[in-house]
Amino acid sequence: MQQATFDSRGSHIRWTEVPGADPARVYLHGLGSMSAVYHAHIAARPGLAGRRSLFEDLPGHGTSDRPADFGYTLEEHADAVAVALDAAGVTGAELIAHSMGGAVAIVLAHRRPGLVSRLVLTEANLDAFPPSTAASSGIAAHEEDEFVEREHARVLAAVGPLWAATMRLADPRALHRSAVGLRKGSDPVMRTLLEGLTVDRVFLQGEHSGELAGRERLEAAGVRVVTVPGAGHNVMFDNPDAFAAAVAGTD
Repeated sequence: MQQATFDSRGSHIRWTEVPGADPARVYLHGLGSMSAVYHAHIAARPGLAGRRSLFEDLPGHGTSDRPADFGYTLEEHADAVAVALDAAGVTGAELIAHSMGGAVAIVLAHRRPGLVSRLVLTEANLDAFPPSTAASSGIAAHEEDEFVEREHARVLAAVGPLWAATMRLADPRALHRSAVGLRKGSDPVMRTLLEGLTVDRVFLQGEHSGELAGRERLEAAGVRVVTVPGAGHNVMFDNPDAFAAAVAGTD
């Protein structure tokens, strides 16, 4: 495991790494998740093995530190990932990013374009104020102390055992602030940033999640949108073959 300091108080963002050829692939997880749990089984596939791979845990999640005075906005998450990539000597990376991690990846590509050569986004959040059915909206609907003291346990029970297995490792306050930051979105909003980027961009949408809003506009901006059959939000679990093919660029 490796680490880098991402704030003035010595807090660390941590990642595990598989050595290999450049450009590196950097895997970013979603809200309440961990990168290795969601992506290591994909990176180990024969068509993807041999490439340097980093599994980053965002601040407040997994193995990374969870400072109480950190804001956990999309911009702050992106800057922390940039610190890790700088420390690892990574430039021109392919970012494979899921859900909230996709929003972070878009912001990172905008703020530090030299770090990113390609984006593979899985059901990334593109707009502020997601629908009330989204988990982030449900978390952010509560005041922070109310969520930490009373609602956190209820959310863990409601999301089911698979997501709860990683969500319980996230700091409750960091989880809430990350959800609030995700609901607020970036400025300009993530969708606008994504449309303006010039790197190779792929967006994976699970078939069971329904049609991607604004698909035609994204495609007109050069984003390749792929509907993955038999998959919901967690495409890497529901259809790992299609997911791996998209990461490898052979789909």
